[in-house]
Amino acid sequence: MRILVVEDEPSLNALLANKLRKERYSVDACLTGTDAQDYLACAEYDVIVLDVMLPGVSGLEILRALRSRGDKTPVLLLTAKDGVQDRVAGLDCGADDYLVKPFSFDELLARLRVILRRSAGNVDDVFTLADLKVDCRAHTVSRAGVPIALSSKEFSILEYMIRNRGAVLSRERISNHIWNYEYEGGSNVVDVYIRYLRRKLDDGFSPKLIHTVRGTGYVLREEG
Repeated sequence: MRILVVEDEPSLNALLANKLRKERYSVDACLTGTDAQDYLACAEYDVIVLDVMLPGVSGLEILRALRSRGDKTPVLLLTAKDGVQDRVAGLDCGADDYLVKPFSFDELLARLRVILRRSAGNVDDVFTLADLKVDCRAHTVSRAGVPIALSSKEFSILEYMIRNRGAVLSRERISNHIWNYEYEGGSNVVDVYIRYLRRKLDDGFSPKLIHTVRGTGYVLREEG
């Protein structure tokens, strides 16, 4: 899952980005509202962690612009202001949640998990499809009760697919949600990882769950 961190305090920005990467999120980070607009114009994100007070363009202005064009990307606002009116203003602009500084990183993670569950229409961090079970918090996978070991990137792709189960996902969309701007891999990297996942998740099991949609991409679904 890909997250954009927009925070103008350099040390906090770096701390958040590094900790989120250790939690296996793909992260882009920037320090100004103007840079955030450029990032958002060029990529899709699963969540935006957005400071309210930013140089150039404020977090609320960025949020209003997102919602005005119909962009429903979940947004977690960060702010040093803890007044009720400040929280109301952020939520009224379309924020999904609000976190007042200073905050615990564990609380930030918990709020991100809630936002991601809500956007996927799930009640917890465990997703199932047929006999496939994916625990996104524990980072474990099993099929028919058999544990399946996945690499970090394999798990990230599977997590994105099962959160969007039933939806046809293009190679570009999968890549965009899994790798950040620092990645310089080959153009067929998604196909390579899908092959890895098929070997581990579908070979020897029935029904097959990973399907190719010719000319479009891939879909995770139970057929028949």
